[in-house]
Amino acid sequence: MKIFRITARIIIGLVFIFSGIVKAIDPLGSAYKFHDYFQAFNLEFLNNLSLPLSICLCTAEFISGFSVLTGFRQKTGIWGVFILLVIFTPVTFILALTNPVSDCGCFGDAIHLTNWQTFGKNIVLSGLLILLFTGRNHIRNIFSKTTEWIITFIVISLFILFALVNLRYLPVIDFLPYKTGVKIADKMVIPVGAPADKYSTTFIYEKNGVKKEFNINNYPANDSTWTFIDQKSILIKSGYKPPIHDFIITSLNGEDLTQKILSFSGYSVLMIAKKLSEAGQKSLADGFELGNFCMVNGINFYILTSSGKDDMKNYENGLTFCSADETTLKTMIRANPGYLLIKNGTILGKWSWTNVPEKQWFLKQAEH
Repeated sequence: MKIFRITARIIIGLVFIFSGIVKAIDPLGSAYKFHDYFQAFNLEFLNNLSLPLSICLCTAEFISGFSVLTGFRQKTGIWGVFILLVIFTPVTFILALTNPVSDCGCFGDAIHLTNWQTFGKNIVLSGLLILLFTGRNHIRNIFSKTTEWIITFIVISLFILFALVNLRYLPVIDFLPYKTGVKIADKMVIPVGAPADKYSTTFIYEKNGVKKEFNINNYPANDSTWTFIDQKSILIKSGYKPPIHDFIITSLNGEDLTQKILSFSGYSVLMIAKKLSEAGQKSLADGFELGNFCMVNGINFYILTSSGKDDMKNYENGLTFCSADETTLKTMIRANPGYLLIKNGTILGKWSWTNVPEKQWFLKQAEH
């Protein structure tokens, strides 16, 4: 039994540590996932709690796994894992049944699991937890209780600091499709022979005032006594989706600028502000100043936002404002505003508003 408990400790500890770390690397991504859940379950009044809940969850997961694996406050860690599984196992079961959000986000953007896979994972972890929970009264402290609590609080503090650094700047590891070095157009290609979406199509016909549904195999195509009324198509299996499938940039007058931006052989800076009203006014002003400098020195500069045209007009300043899908902008960069430097459609650099290079740095790149 001892070897089984040691195995359970290692598996549970590593899974929870990994889950906590990948969320802490991208706390804003986890906040977006909370926001999606709140939208799906009509809990929009909780939207402002998305980011605090994101940081609390990743910290709770990490420290629970850390305690279980290392033995520091191990009994407390077991209780932490127990509480998390008691909360999230039923939640993931409901998500698996209803599927309001396709990816649970339990491993951030590092590993994508379906809701059923996540529920299965939680069931396995719950089984392993039983081994630890039944033997919790035999656990002995490694050091004194006070020493272990001090170590635990130090680890918690360092972990939260790590999450906040990733939040203020950019994730230390980029799990998103728009990584530095990526040629955007290459990630938009669907390989030959890739599976396509599969739909179930139902045809509705009427005869003698009676409506009847048919499928593709038995609809009365050659029977003129039936009158076609409508058809319904339901997606039953998703096909292949390229990593980047929604990169569409349009100007304020509706012109599609996507290919123009991706095929430009010179340098372009994309200033990404998913919502102009949510960005700091100073950071926007600094971005506009950078934009004017770039345009004067032959570097294309585009401001990408999902804000409405009326909001954009409030900031009209001679720079090129473009519309893009909000989810796309969130996926491109975890900052508001954030910046991408591209050339020939290849991403050469990414920065948050907090660490974007000085204007002269961009000029030096263009002169090379």
